This record gives sequence, C-alpha cells and structure tokens, in this order.
Amino acid sequence: MNRTRYARSGALRIAYELRGAVHRRRPWLVLIQGMGLDRLGWEPVLRKLQRRFRLVLVDNRGVGHSDRPDGSFTVADMAGDIVAVLDAAGIRRAHVMGASLGGMVAQELAITHPERVDGLVLVCTAPGWPFSYPMPAASMRLIATTARMTAEAVRRRHTENALSARTVRHHPELVNRLLELQGSRPADAGVGPAQAAAGARYTGGLRQRRIGARTLVLHGGADTVVDPRNGRLLADRIPGARLVTFPELGHLLFWEDPDGFADAVAAFLLARPEPASAAARAGRAGWPRRASGSVAEHVTGPRR
Repeated sequence: MNRTRYARSGALRIAYELRGAVHRRRPWLVLIQGMGLDRLGWEPVLRKLQRRFRLVLVDNRGVGHSDRPDGSFTVADMAGDIVAVLDAAGIRRAHVMGASLGGMVAQELAITHPERVDGLVLVCTAPGWPFSYPMPAASMRLIATTARMTAEAVRRRHTENALSARTVRHHPELVNRLLELQGSRPADAGVGPAQAAAGARYTGGLRQRRIGARTLVLHGGADTVVDPRNGRLLADRIPGARLVTFPELGHLLFWEDPDGFADAVAAFLLARPEPASAAARAGRAGWPRRASGSVAEHVTGPRR
C-alpha cells in the first residue's frame, strides 16, 4: 500500500507519495500534474516509469489530499510546494516532469531552483505570457458554451476535448476512465478557477533561456487545449532542448499512448549526456534540439 506523506509549504500541507524500490541506478523523478487532476492523473504511465525511476507523486495545492489555499496563488507558489516536498523527502536533486499547468511549475522550478533539477520534461505546456500561442479555437468555443450545459456534460466535453478526436472515437473507454477518476477524487470547487488564473498569469518571458537542465519537450500534434506550436517555442527558447511530437495525439497524450510516452521519457532521462567536448563541437550542450526526420521527433500514434 502506497502511503500518503505531507510536506509543509507555508501554511499548507502538500500531499505526496514515494514509489519504487531504492536502487542506485534508479534516479528520482518528480511528477507534477495539470489542472483538475491529482497525482493519479499519471495512472497509465506509473507502472512503466516505476521500473526505471523512483517516483515522487505530488498533489498540487487544493487537489487530492493537499490543503486548499485561501484566495489566489501563483505558479511560483506551486514551485515552492515542490521544493517543500523535495526537502521533506530528503531529495537534494531529481528529474522533474510537469504536464500542462504542471509544466509551467516545472519550468519555474528549473529557473529559480536550478540546483534541484537534473533532467526536465515539459509535457503539453507553454512558455507563458507574453510569448505563448493562445488557447486553440476549439477550447475557446467549448468554454463559451459551458454555461448552457449540465455539470456532468461539462466534465464529459472537457475530458473529450483533452483527448484527440481519433482517441475519443476509437477508445471511448479512456473518456469513461478519466471521468471515473475525476469523480472519485474531485478537486475543491474553487481550485479550478484559481489554477486557471495562475496559468494565465504565468510570465515566462525569456527566462527559459536561463534553464540549464537537459530538457525534453513533449507535445501532441492534435492538442486542442494548448496550441502545439508552444512546444516548438519552448524547445527553441531552452538551450539544447529536444522536441518530440506525437502528431495524432491530444493534450493527455500520456493517456493515449502510455507506452510510447514512457519510452520517450526514459530514453531521454536515462541517456548518458554527451561529453562537453562533443557538445561544444555540435554547438550545444547535451542532446540535440530535435531529431530531424526521425521517429524521436514524430511518434506516429497510439500503440495498443
């Protein structure tokens, strides 16, 4: 039975969980979810990642077993929560992976606490105001129509929108599983708007150029929640970053192709970095920015 632990971040208790046997060849990997999902939002990839890493699963503030803050909060506050978890768990340095809003938190952590971040994986996220591409039209239209829907219909439509149309059509069981997960562990009613506001206010600016961690950017080419062009913006802005695109997948690509996703993460984080001399000859540090024309750049769809 996995045990919920708590870290103190200011006045809040932040819930987290440690998974995986201690092994010198298994580095720590911190997983940070996005809006509306707690740590079990990573469910499809946990078993495979746990074979290669020791995992730190975090419930964002106001979600899961973490305390709800009074009033608004920022992405920087959420990054402080991750530092508190690392301190409580006695982890000096770890790989960090964040999805969507969690990807902004991971960026902020790498910018403001570089000594805590080894490898960085940014999933279906954006660099923040003022240089991000705006939310795609499909999501804007959906938001505009939710006032006329029942609460149950709103949850279903937003869940479907977070997956690609192809996945919804061929794998409706994923929609049902996500709805079941959200229904069994609902977020506090006031947290969704607070999370949305934190993401909308996040100002990445050009600060991503200060990220020194080896960075992998993953994005679904059919993402209708965060414009996929934001993945390229991030990869271009972060020194030495690598961009991997899953062309036919949506925002929750780790639910749509968990094996391909976990393989891409493990291959990147567990690869031995290039020697400094080789990196200098290539004109960049670490991995190449993107693998031109290879399957590493274009993963072609779910493997079921």
